[in-house]
Amino acid sequence: MIPVEVSRGSSPVILGLPHTGTHVPPDIWDRLNEEGRKLRDTDWHVHTLYDGLPPGATTVRATFHRYVIDANRDPGGQSLYPGQNTTSLVPLTDFDNQPIWKDGAEPGVRDIEQRIAEFHTPYHAALQAEIDRVLAEHEIAILYDCHSIRSHCPFLFDGRLPDFNIGTNNGATCAPALELAVADICSAAQGYDHVVNGRFRGGWTTRHYGRPHAGVHAIQMELAQATHLATEEPPFDYDGQKAKRLRVHLGAILNRLNDIALVITPGARP
Repeated sequence: MIPVEVSRGSSPVILGLPHTGTHVPPDIWDRLNEEGRKLRDTDWHVHTLYDGLPPGATTVRATFHRYVIDANRDPGGQSLYPGQNTTSLVPLTDFDNQPIWKDGAEPGVRDIEQRIAEFHTPYHAALQAEIDRVLAEHEIAILYDCHSIRSHCPFLFDGRLPDFNIGTNNGATCAPALELAVADICSAAQGYDHVVNGRFRGGWTTRHYGRPHAGVHAIQMELAQATHLATEEPPFDYDGQKAKRLRVHLGAILNRLNDIALVITPGARP
């Protein structure tokens, strides 16, 4: 099993896809309970949603499921949102706070260490390699981390999540012009709502790689799954009509980021 798939492009834009994978090795699958085997917290069909957007972008996709290990969590185990409900590097519960492991089968310290080595580290090694390659070619790299989540997750947030959730760790991970460009396109998208640095301010990937002064800019986009799924419950089917409408705006965002990257002074914060 290959833990990461890379498709190299010529654009300054890199798409990170840490949560679309559904592979669970058999020995780990055997330890998941009935709820865990639903793989409920997958970023369902997000790699399909972004396919071909923008032309020439590099994609780095984890093939393993986040219940194996979460590629968007600090490998040291530090919480991204201290004081708020969240899930850990190797989750013990799902986003509804329901246990996902059989009694007595919860991953221990040695399990976590092994999964870091076999899955988390290779994914981020591949991502870092592509960032380095793109940076060397263009003197700038824009990492756009692609995510989705159910519109309603009471354990994680109150009410309904906005459609577009833009995360830049309060502006620390990218140039202001990039954050503003994404927000402007989302604001103009009729029938959708958005928030900047709301409940989701960017995960470990965005915060770890986003170094604007070094020419690496990172933005996380968390989409409400109602924007592109027929249902947010099993079987989590893709809705082609919803997706077609949404892809217009996602394409505009990524094309705009690509255009800005071509005129940004390397390492600058316009």
